[in-house]
Amino acid sequence: MRGKERKVIDDARDQPLDKRVRFSVRLLESASTYKDIVVRKKDGFTQILLSTRSTYNNTLNREVMNEVKSALEKAAVDDSKFVLLSAVGSVFCCGLDFDNIVKHLKYNRKRATVKLVDTIKNFVNSFIEFKKPIIVSVNGPAIGLGASILPLCDVVWANEKAWFQTPYTRFGQSLDGCSTITFPKIMGRAAANEMLINGWKMNAQEACDKGLVSQVFWSETFTQEVMVRIQEITSCNSFVLENSKALVRYNMNVELKQANERECEVLKKIWASAQGMEYMLKYVQNKIDSF
Repeated sequence: MRGKERKVIDDARDQPLDKRVRFSVRLLESASTYKDIVVRKKDGFTQILLSTRSTYNNTLNREVMNEVKSALEKAAVDDSKFVLLSAVGSVFCCGLDFDNIVKHLKYNRKRATVKLVDTIKNFVNSFIEFKKPIIVSVNGPAIGLGASILPLCDVVWANEKAWFQTPYTRFGQSLDGCSTITFPKIMGRAAANEMLINGWKMNAQEACDKGLVSQVFWSETFTQEVMVRIQEITSCNSFVLENSKALVRYNMNVELKQANERECEVLKKIWASAQGMEYMLKYVQNKIDSF
């Protein structure tokens, strides 16, 4: 993993032995089902944690996106009132795994492009179609698709040290995650263009001011602040939660799916082209790890 040792946070270390055993069993059950995410079934909600083993800095390859999609599908039909999406470590999500994408596109580019783009489209649609609230706890940087999916969720809480960036044009890629319509609606066309075209790196407070984030919490108390609010939402009636979301998002799904389709079609054209491949190779070769 590029010479860096993976840090594992044991949030059960201070618990009594019997609770620690149950915690370990839950992790084992999750590990037996998923390779790159951790799914914890809690009282009243499901927590999905990006904890990628096959990628770096919680980037998204086909396997990770399919696992998140699968976890959302299961949470949609169980007794969970909502989903809490978060991440392990100091990074939330660095978007698409371009190292992995380049590796796949080198061989049979046309076929690989279709598979990869279809995975992205289905991944994004799984957020659009999820009827229960999705709450996001952004612990660190959210880049590319890791940032553009946030408006598809319902409540976004950020660590004060988190930052947000969608530098698509800098590495020759097109926009994704329905950001072509969600960003302008949320933050206005001018700020959206700064992010989507100029690659503006937005800090947590700026993201809150622009409407990308709901609230920002101090780093030292971030987890506690999130869990206090999670417990409050857990006490709510599931019927009320689901129908409140339906009312807020009334008539939005068709527009979002159409945007997702358009974005994926452009992405397909770029990845299938020699110029698009050249830009992506240049980005991967010159990439400097800043974490």
